[in-house]
Amino acid sequence: MHLSEITHPNQLHGLSIRQLQQIARQIRDKHLQTVAATGGHLGPGLGVVELTLGLYQTLDLDCDKVIWDVGHQAYPHKLITGRYDNFHTLRQKDGIAGYLKRSESKFDHFGAGHASTSISAALGMALARDMKGEKFKVVAIIGDGALTGGMALECINHAGHLPKTNLLVVLNDNEMSISPNVGAIPRYLNKMRLSPPVQFIKDNFEEQVKQIPFVGESLSPELERIKEGMKRLAVPKVGAVFEELGFTYMGPVDGHNLEELIATFEQAHKMNGPVLVHVATIKGKGYEIAENDQVGYHAQNPFNVATGKAIPSSKPKPPAYAKVFAHTLVKLAEQNPKIVGITAAMATGTGLDKLQAKLPDQYIDVGIAEQHAVTMSAGLAAEGIRPVVAIYSTFLQRAFDQIIHDVCIQNLPVFFCMDRAGIVGADGPTHQGMYDIAYLRCIPNMVVMAPKDEAELQRMVVTGINHTSGPIAMRTPRGNGYGVPLMEEGWEPLEIGKGEILRHGDDVLLLGYGTMVYPAMQVAEILNEHGIQATVINARFVKPLDTELILPLAKKIGRVVTLEEGCLMGGFGSAVAEALLDADIVVRVKRFGVPDVLVDHAEPNESKASLGLTSPQMAETVMKAFFQRQLSTVV
Repeated sequence: MHLSEITHPNQLHGLSIRQLQQIARQIRDKHLQTVAATGGHLGPGLGVVELTLGLYQTLDLDCDKVIWDVGHQAYPHKLITGRYDNFHTLRQKDGIAGYLKRSESKFDHFGAGHASTSISAALGMALARDMKGEKFKVVAIIGDGALTGGMALECINHAGHLPKTNLLVVLNDNEMSISPNVGAIPRYLNKMRLSPPVQFIKDNFEEQVKQIPFVGESLSPELERIKEGMKRLAVPKVGAVFEELGFTYMGPVDGHNLEELIATFEQAHKMNGPVLVHVATIKGKGYEIAENDQVGYHAQNPFNVATGKAIPSSKPKPPAYAKVFAHTLVKLAEQNPKIVGITAAMATGTGLDKLQAKLPDQYIDVGIAEQHAVTMSAGLAAEGIRPVVAIYSTFLQRAFDQIIHDVCIQNLPVFFCMDRAGIVGADGPTHQGMYDIAYLRCIPNMVVMAPKDEAELQRMVVTGINHTSGPIAMRTPRGNGYGVPLMEEGWEPLEIGKGEILRHGDDVLLLGYGTMVYPAMQVAEILNEHGIQATVINARFVKPLDTELILPLAKKIGRVVTLEEGCLMGGFGSAVAEALLDADIVVRVKRFGVPDVLVDHAEPNESKASLGLTSPQMAETVMKAFFQRQLSTVV
């Protein structure tokens, strides 16, 4: 059977180990060739091919449910659930999503782009099944990196208290999240990987005892107790924690041995209550380049399969915002030993790997534990340390209560640096950094700022470090800067709450925030070609808003336009409108930003065009709204 013929995972039933191995090779080839062409997550999916095939052969996917944690390792799942023919559209506009998506397939039972959610969702489904008197299996697949997340541990604690609720948790242990795992739990799992399987010890004891005369096929209660005692002797080196929490532990199992996987899963399905199967896999399995560089090949832009090298762009690009941030932070940290960079398992993505390499004593990786990262940073700040918390905008959402309760209420000087703010592209709605403006500016004591370019980013890093009277946050976009000149030293902090005028005009006031400042300048140029003169302001701060600069100009000009790359509800435009309302200034206002919709996966420019956020589109809208005129051409 060829992989292209599989449109339903139940077609795996009855296939021989040899046939499954052939399909595994085809999955890896299709996976590798597609990601090389489109970009996407590479190593995670390559590592779970046999796990997926072995598990799915033991399930009836017309009724049984499998919940994948995060979902970036589920490309093999997509390839055997009817999406082979469209897989070449991976992460492209209107194509196959890079994560699980309930609206995309009936086999995607729960969507996720953030870690540590699978066990909770699976337990909810299992409890619902039991309430309704239904009979189907529920399986959660979670990585060892995601297991460090508090949410996963909370659910394990709960599930272990429900001995009558059948739930299978598959622990995919590849010793990695994106970067190497940190913490006591991964260290414990590593010891378990090197231990003999508990089930083997139990089964071997039982087989040996059955050979004793007069014992026969069944064990007496006394021998059953001895067997359990033998298991307990092994468990401290293997699954003691899970066993004590109420799970039946099985493993570790070779995650690339189909015969062993199938036998283990079949046995696990026969057990009652919560069961954990520990599967040891290799991230990037089958592609040697990815196996040897598991961090670099967690995800890739389009690349050459033969060499593993990224396909070069047609022209050199300016440095990425994350790189400029990291370079600036390292320079400052060299001068100030109280500066400490904190990441939640995203060292390379945030640029903090540069700080780790240069100043390891001023770097902390807490694992996938954003809530802990924020409260720990509050503790550091309370003792006079200058914590710089570098977390993606979309992931900082997970620590919203900690930001309020532990940082802002106590007015502690924690510096939040939110990368991937705004439209991020192919990862889709779970990763779009849409909400940080709205969810931070509503909190007392918080200062919120965004740079217009990479040079202003440098000054904002200095501003954040120097701001010691309370918490402060900075949002930066994914991708590269504009190529403006950078400074190596002597950066001056910005005055808190002060914007700047970039252009003067009497017809319309354009207020740009962060990544939308340069587009505001482009809109002004287009309007100028039609005889309309605009004043352009780089707001810099959404909180405190520079009302001393904005309000008099708004009152004088009478036409106000706000531009932001984030949700309109509660965002920068809302802040301006509220300030105008509070000052009893009645003027016409037009807000540009993301409306009340989820932005799906696509190239950022495609998303902006769909939302009417390109400079020509915005200029056209301003012309129609305020001047009843239309541009001759809109690109």
